[in-house]
Amino acid sequence: MNRSLYTKLVLIIIFLIIALMLVAGVFLTRGVRSFYLNDFYDRMAEAFSDPGLAQDLRDAAAEDSPQYLSEILGANTGTLGIDRGTRNYHILDGETADWLAGSVTPENGSVEITPNIVAALGGETGDESDPNAAYMDIAIPVAGGEDDYIVYIIDNRETMRSLNEALLRIIVEALGVGLVISVLLSLLLAKTMIAPIQELTHAAEKVASGDFSDKVDNDSKDEIGVLTRTFNDMAVQLEDTLDDLKRSEQMRREFVANVSHELRTPITGVKSYAETLAADPDMPADTRERFLNVILNESDRMTKIVQDLLTLSRFDAGSFEFSFDDFSFETSVRDVYNAVRMEALSHHHEFTLEAEPGIPRIRGDKARVEQVLMNMVSNAIKYTRDGGRIAIKAGVRGGEVWCSVKDNGIGIPKEDVQKVFDRFYRVDKARSRESGGTGLGLSIAQEIVVRHGGRIDLKSRVGHGTTITVWLPVEGPRDA
Repeated sequence: MNRSLYTKLVLIIIFLIIALMLVAGVFLTRGVRSFYLNDFYDRMAEAFSDPGLAQDLRDAAAEDSPQYLSEILGANTGTLGIDRGTRNYHILDGETADWLAGSVTPENGSVEITPNIVAALGGETGDESDPNAAYMDIAIPVAGGEDDYIVYIIDNRETMRSLNEALLRIIVEALGVGLVISVLLSLLLAKTMIAPIQELTHAAEKVASGDFSDKVDNDSKDEIGVLTRTFNDMAVQLEDTLDDLKRSEQMRREFVANVSHELRTPITGVKSYAETLAADPDMPADTRERFLNVILNESDRMTKIVQDLLTLSRFDAGSFEFSFDDFSFETSVRDVYNAVRMEALSHHHEFTLEAEPGIPRIRGDKARVEQVLMNMVSNAIKYTRDGGRIAIKAGVRGGEVWCSVKDNGIGIPKEDVQKVFDRFYRVDKARSRESGGTGLGLSIAQEIVVRHGGRIDLKSRVGHGTTITVWLPVEGPRDA
């Protein structure tokens, strides 16, 4: 049977109170019994160890007068605790244990022979305590003249039983009050402890169903408050993780679609030109050569796409290896400038280089850094109309070297500036394909720069051009 936490809490408190009352009852009743037993035998030992009383008893026994013995004991009722109700004294015959006199007359004229009386008949004081007996007794032999006597005192424990019954009534009443208190305490605990747990359960169910809008409010400093705040933090992190997964899935689909599109275009061209060549063996030589050049160019483009994809895949897998060493950043900038200068001039661009003096050597992968610089300059040439201006500048600031490429090309729309580093993004798709672009260059460049502990800044305005700047730490990445 399933029980709620509230029911379990009530039952636990009830069982706890019952257990406490039972334990208290057992200890109290045993304590009362032990107290009465000890008090009885201690009082008897103290009384009969009194030399005066002992001498009086011997004198009375010497006169062979049970009544005199009874009168002596009657005179010491206060000391012996005789109350004629629960505790009485008797004078017994020392040979037969027959009743001779006493504070009360026993039923049937005789007392029950107990182990202590038997001990007294043997001439020894009978003062053994039996916790399980319904009475407490002591039998003391007293030597007389011609006859011996036994002074026998017995307590029927009625006072002890009455006190235990009163204690039991108190315990039962306390148990009833405790049960009422337990219910009230359960209501209080339900408000302070179970209610927040129920709220957490409700919120967890909503989170499990995909609803992250419900947050649990609990500002307490106890464990429930800590649990609540931890749950809220977990829900936020889980929501962010799911959002990231959704974005990742969307990016994955877009990536697959882009790859398929980028590869389908050159494959279609290669297939079309190859089919045309195969269908017309008598095609003029110049046309055949032109078709073969198209096939080779498209094949090179597919090879470039695959190589770039493999590079990005290795970046994603963390298996791309760099060769870090000291090299001249200024020399690399000049090498890139000289490598593309003829191409820039072929487009009638005004192509300039300005390097600040004192640019230090840096630690990094020279080939990969030059790949980044080459991509920056190549993009400027591609997206600047013939006769434009392209300026390369380099310098050092603080612990970083920098290189910027500024052009007056077509520019990038403001809403697309942050997308230029996305894979397969291109400002002018038609022109990029014509120039062999894959849309992966800046993605790879950013990965390389980040692995070097640097950053790339890009500013652009449509129709006014673009400025892209790369910053690299002189000391190289910390984990290089």
